[in-house]
Amino acid sequence: MPSSRLSLASLLLSSVLLVACSSQAPQPYIAPPVQVVPERSGVAEDVLFRAIGLVGTPYVYGGNTPQGGFDCSGLIGFVFRDAAGVQLPRSTREMIALRVPSVQRHSLQPGDLVFFATNGGGQVSHAGIYVGEDRFVHAPSSGGTVRLDSLSARYWQNSYLGARRVLAGQRLASNP
Repeated sequence: MPSSRLSLASLLLSSVLLVACSSQAPQPYIAPPVQVVPERSGVAEDVLFRAIGLVGTPYVYGGNTPQGGFDCSGLIGFVFRDAAGVQLPRSTREMIALRVPSVQRHSLQPGDLVFFATNGGGQVSHAGIYVGEDRFVHAPSSGGTVRLDSLSARYWQNSYLGARRVLAGQRLASNP
């Protein structure tokens, strides 16, 4: 009897290993390629004016319209789609992975996307649109509203991850 239990256990273990080996590992997120299209006159200003014009709009998790409220990525997506005709990914994780230039903090320009790890660790969890003079517009949290904040504030300094330039020079980068 012990040898039959051993062979049954071996058979069961082999079956589990074969099933485990046959499943596919999750695929890592790969950012879509970015196409560069000619910039229309004043598009960066359009983005900034549209973003600043939404200050005071209520924060709503998953929100992506002025009528329904915004979360951080919903705000960014709406502004770039409405003011520049650019479709950006929906999540901050996808936005930070865009194949567009990374920007050093001292080189930020209006229209750059700024990213933060507000949940601790190094994972992106928040984003905003840089407007100049060390300030950015964003939809910060439940109970709040879209607002302007300073990158120099200790909280934002401590959680700052980096920036991406979607408006590249005289050209506008967009997802296909």
